[in-house]
Amino acid sequence: MNAGNLISANRLHDGLVVWLDKQYNWVDDLTQAHVFDAQELDQAQAAAQEAQAANLIVDPVPRAAEVGEAGPVPVDFREQLRSRGPSVREDLGKQAAEGTVQTALAHAPALTVAPEHAGIYRYDPSEREFLKDRAKAFGQQVARRLSGELSEDAFKVYRLMNGLYLQLHGYMLRVAIPYGTLSAIQLRQLAYVANRFDKGYGHFTTRQNLQFNWPTLTDSPEILSKLADVDLHAIQTSGNCIRNVTTDQFAGAAKDEVVDPRVYAEILRQWSTDHPEFTYLPRKFKIAITGGETDRAAVRFHDIGILARTNERGEVGFQIYAGGGLGRTPIVGTLVREWLPEADLLRFVEAILRVYNALGRRDNIYKARIKILIKEMQPAKFIEMIEEEFARIALSHRPLSDDVVAAIRGRFIVPEFETLPETSNAFAQAYERDIEFRRWVDTCTHEHKVPGYISAVVSLKPASGIPGDASSTEMLLLAELAERYSFNELRVTHEQNLVLPHVKRDELHALWTRLKAGGLATANIGLISDAIACPGLDYCALANARSVPVAQRIALRFTEEQQRDIGPVTLNVSGCINACAHHHVAHIGILGVDKAGKENYQITLGGSADENAAVGKILGPGVTYEAVPQVIENILGRYLSLRHEGERFIDTLGRVGAEEFKGALHVD
Repeated sequence: MNAGNLISANRLHDGLVVWLDKQYNWVDDLTQAHVFDAQELDQAQAAAQEAQAANLIVDPVPRAAEVGEAGPVPVDFREQLRSRGPSVREDLGKQAAEGTVQTALAHAPALTVAPEHAGIYRYDPSEREFLKDRAKAFGQQVARRLSGELSEDAFKVYRLMNGLYLQLHGYMLRVAIPYGTLSAIQLRQLAYVANRFDKGYGHFTTRQNLQFNWPTLTDSPEILSKLADVDLHAIQTSGNCIRNVTTDQFAGAAKDEVVDPRVYAEILRQWSTDHPEFTYLPRKFKIAITGGETDRAAVRFHDIGILARTNERGEVGFQIYAGGGLGRTPIVGTLVREWLPEADLLRFVEAILRVYNALGRRDNIYKARIKILIKEMQPAKFIEMIEEEFARIALSHRPLSDDVVAAIRGRFIVPEFETLPETSNAFAQAYERDIEFRRWVDTCTHEHKVPGYISAVVSLKPASGIPGDASSTEMLLLAELAERYSFNELRVTHEQNLVLPHVKRDELHALWTRLKAGGLATANIGLISDAIACPGLDYCALANARSVPVAQRIALRFTEEQQRDIGPVTLNVSGCINACAHHHVAHIGILGVDKAGKENYQITLGGSADENAAVGKILGPGVTYEAVPQVIENILGRYLSLRHEGERFIDTLGRVGAEEFKGALHVD
C-alpha cells in the first residue's frame, strides 16, 4: 500500500466531512479523495488554507492514510468513523443507502400559530419575544460567518452560546429543557425539528437536554425560531457560562418530596440567562437542585448543588454544596452552607460565582473548574471568602421576596388531580394477571404524592438501542400519551429516559399497552441494561473511544431474567475523560481511552450519585473493546457468588471490597 495523508475538513454551511481530491476539489465521498505523498502535501495544504479563507470549509487537517484496492484507507480509527458515519447507526452517514432515513412531516407539522402558553411553565409574551429576537440575532451572525465577515474563531463564541457545536460528522445543536420538564406541544415541535432539519431522531442527555446531531449551519437560525414558538431554546447549552439547571425527574410528583425544586430552578434560570457578570466564566458552570430526601439529581457532583429543605417551622431553605464535579478530577462537592433561608438563595449563589469568577484559573483549561479552585485554596478559605462576598452583596442586593417566589410558582401549570382512593382494583387485577405488566410496573414506576396516581418511567434503552435516542415517531407517540394520561406533561431524566409523571393507577395498564405497541415498554429501569452512555467516538469530536456500542454489547449479554436476578446496578460508559456519562458515579463505570491508537477501557467500581455520594475506584489495568462485556459478566458473576440474600451489588461491594473483583479483569 502507498502511504501518505488525506486532507479532511468540515464543510462550512452544513458541517459535513469532506476531503480534498487530486484536483483540489472538496468531495464528500472518501473513495474520490486523494492520498497526498510527501512531495504533494505542502501544495495540498496550501489549497486547503485557501478554501478555508474562502469560507468553504472549517479546520482542514492532514490525516495519515494508505491507498488500498478500494481507495483511501485512513490509519486513524476516528477518521475511519468520520469517513462512513456512526458505527451504531447503519441508517446514517456515508454507509446509509439513499433515502434510508424516512421523514414524516405530514404527521408532525410545525406550529403555524404558537399557543399562548406552550410549556408547563407559562412564559409571558415578552419572554417568547426575547427568544424570537435571540434566534433572529443569531441568524445575523450566521450570515456574517457565511459571508466571511466573521472568522471561525470569532463566530465560535456566538455559535456555542446558542448551543451549536461542530462535531465529528457535522454540526450538533443542544436544546435546553429547563429542569427536564416538557409539554406534549413542545415534544411535538421537537419531533418536527427532528424530521424537517435532522434525520428523524433526537438524543436526550444527562443534562436533561436534547441534542440534534445533523442540523446545518444555514438552518440553525430557523430551528431556533421554531423552538422559540413553543418556548424552547438553546441558550447557554454550551460555552463558559451557567448551563441548564437540572433537577429531580419526579419533581412536583414524588411522594418523598419536601419542596418542589422546579420553582427555584426556574428562578435560577431567569436570573442566570445572559447574566452580564457570568457570561464568560473561567469554565462551564453547572447547577442542580433537588427537593426530596433521596437525591435523584446528583447535586453533590455539580459546581453548585442545592438541596431544598424545610425547617421545623415549615420555612423553605437550602443546603448548599459547591465544587463538585467529574471529568479529569472527580470530586464530591463541599458543604458550604448547612442552612440558607429562601430569601438569600440568589445572593448566596451570586457570592459563590463572584469568588469563582475572580479567582478561577483562565490560563489552564484543566484547572479552570471551581472544584480545582476550592481544592487548591482549601475549603475553609473558600467558605470564608464566599461568606464575606455574601455579606457585601446583602447590603446592596434585594432578597428573593415571597412575592417573586409566589409569582413564579403561580406560572407553573398544576394538574387538576381527582380525589381517588389509594388503591385501584383495576390496577391490582392487571398486576396480578399479567406478569409482563407486573415486571414493568416493578421496575418502571415511582410512587406519587397524590393518592391514586403514579409516575411511569419510559425506558429509552431497548435491547440494541442507543441510550437516550428517541425517533420522531416515538416522540409523537409519547406526546399523545402525555396528553391522554399525564396532564400534557413529560420529564427528561439525567439517566437518559423519559417520565410521564402523573398517571392514574386505573389507567396504567392501558398506558403500558400503548407503550408496548410502540416499542417503549422495556422493563429495565435501574437494571444493567439501563446504562448511561455518552455519544462517544461515534459522534463527539472530543472522544477517544466508542461508548454506545459498549453499552449495547453489555446489555445483550444478559437476558431479562438474569437482569432481574442481578437486581439494581448502575452502569455508565464514557468515551473520554470529560465523563459526560458520569462513569465515576456509577456502581460500575467504564471509561474509554486511547491507548497506542486503540480503544482501551478502564473499569471503576463503587461510585454513587445519590445522597451517599462517592467516586468509583479504578479496578485495575484497562481492557480491550472486545473484552469489556466479558469483564462486566465476570464482575456480576462474582457478585452473585458473594451476595447475601436480598443484598444489592453496591452493598456487596461495600462489604467485601473491590479486591474480591480484581480477578474479573482477566479474560482468556
